[in-house]
Amino acid sequence: MKLYYAPGTCALSVWISLEWAGADYEVEKVVLGSDEYRKINPLGAVPALDTGDDKIKTQANAILQYVAEKFPEANLGPDDSIEDRFLFNELAAFITGDYHPAFWPMFGPDGYTTSTDEDDLQKAKDAAYKKIDQAATHLDKLLEGKDHVYKDKKTVLEPYAFILSRWLDNTPKSWKEYPNLKAFMEKMAKDEAVQKVLEESEK
Repeated sequence: MKLYYAPGTCALSVWISLEWAGADYEVEKVVLGSDEYRKINPLGAVPALDTGDDKIKTQANAILQYVAEKFPEANLGPDDSIEDRFLFNELAAFITGDYHPAFWPMFGPDGYTTSTDEDDLQKAKDAAYKKIDQAATHLDKLLEGKDHVYKDKKTVLEPYAFILSRWLDNTPKSWKEYPNLKAFMEKMAKDEAVQKVLEESEK
């Protein structure tokens, strides 16, 4: 299978998960939104995963859950009970539906106002910072007394939370200022697969 990615993006969470799963894969760096890449993913966004079945898979959360199910021996998904699956899906929905979108106005404020005035664009960013802090604070509370996002278990949710939280360095409040998140980030940074992906993705 082939993963299409861009440096620094949430696609790196899929790359880390593929490493953890012991998958046979390759990666290709793309230019977000380029005409060439839109032939692969019409939305021009990453990640995209080619699994050789003539249907390119997109959307980080869906791909991460696909990886967890594709490689059950790696045990990167939820436990078996309905309550365990709900908790996993609830956390995934928070990361993909609240945490991730909170950053969008920061990276592209012109998409959240019809104004081109720099002060108005900065106001869009400032509003984003508040939403980001709310979501990061929630994640910090979820991590209280835990080493993992989901229960006490390594899953595909961890790389997703890790990569997004690295973006906090672009806000007025770094991840280092959230105590539980700080411990999580430092633990993840020591992981060999994480180190490999961060290094290779910047080449």
